[in-house]
Amino acid sequence: MKWNKISFGMLTIACSLFSQPALASSSKMLFPGERWQETSPELQGVDSHKLEAAISYLKNNSGSDGVKELVIIRNGAMIWKGSDIDKMHGVWSLTKSFTSTVLGLLIDDGKATLDTLAKDYIPSMATTYPDVTLRHFTTMTSGYYAIGDEPRGSYRHGPSRTPFKPAPKPLFEPPGARYAYWDSAMNQFANVLTRIAEEPIDQLFKRRIADPIGMDSSKWDWGDFGKVDGIVVNGGSGNNNKHIFICARELARFGHLFLNRGKWKDKQLVSASWTDQATRSQVPLSIPLGKFSAAEGRGTYGFNWWVNGIKPNGKRKWPGAPAGTYAASGYNNNDMFVIPKWNMVIVRLGLDQNDVPITERTYSTFLEKIGESITR
Repeated sequence: MKWNKISFGMLTIACSLFSQPALASSSKMLFPGERWQETSPELQGVDSHKLEAAISYLKNNSGSDGVKELVIIRNGAMIWKGSDIDKMHGVWSLTKSFTSTVLGLLIDDGKATLDTLAKDYIPSMATTYPDVTLRHFTTMTSGYYAIGDEPRGSYRHGPSRTPFKPAPKPLFEPPGARYAYWDSAMNQFANVLTRIAEEPIDQLFKRRIADPIGMDSSKWDWGDFGKVDGIVVNGGSGNNNKHIFICARELARFGHLFLNRGKWKDKQLVSASWTDQATRSQVPLSIPLGKFSAAEGRGTYGFNWWVNGIKPNGKRKWPGAPAGTYAASGYNNNDMFVIPKWNMVIVRLGLDQNDVPITERTYSTFLEKIGESITR
């Protein structure tokens, strides 16, 4: 099945008919100033004993980092924090959700659309990838394959160290025909966004998002490939050490912005229509899975966000969580959950996947226990 502009458009229209779930708590939404306001769980309608039980479960099913880098925010207040939430390190593919947010900003500015062709900004894509759009990139359906993307051991999903050099043969064609989670495609995506923005995307993100929401500039950074054709290109994927470096405390601000549908206090930083689209499933179950795809995203992938949709096996991704839950996720057990129904953001960072990978099932049970702790 060819996943063309018409079917993409129908999906977007269908998504627009549904709004985000209503926020469950009647508590006033808070926003951090220089620091997060810290309160007891009870003040935010959460039973502290049941919350601790949920946290103990996650700790017992994690690796050596446990819950040291865990942050739980409800109604904009920090109700639980681990001992290392200021530890700054790379978050691998969690970077992808930052990259797609830059796309949202460029669309808001009228500089691009989801159907903007990549070849219009990267001429080298014109021969083999003439129909690849920004929509294809942000949904992992581009079929883009770079020179150097041949598997390196167990790393098979776009490991190229030269991601800006298009290979003469796509991973699949036409664009939109399959889903394949592919790292070099995301790096080329960042390259395209850089050309559209006419500046490094970390600068755009800092000016438009990070600074307005108060992210400490000493606690986050965005790795890059250096200058490519005269301009610095940040990593769009998170591989090859070109990822977002951040701590849990600051990452929670990014999640809180999305919880509030792109609005921070009284200012709309990125449009609500973008946050709504980005955090809903944009990849239909009907298309095949691409060769070597690192993950299964059909039914559960938005615009570089993971959503609590229905997987090809008919089961929800995290059955213990509300349907509207979504997450930014990266290797090494780096995950951030946004749960609109509960007014909640949960960040769990670490460097311990080699100890114990935290599975979907573990997170689902953890989130179910979190839900059981909510009293109002």
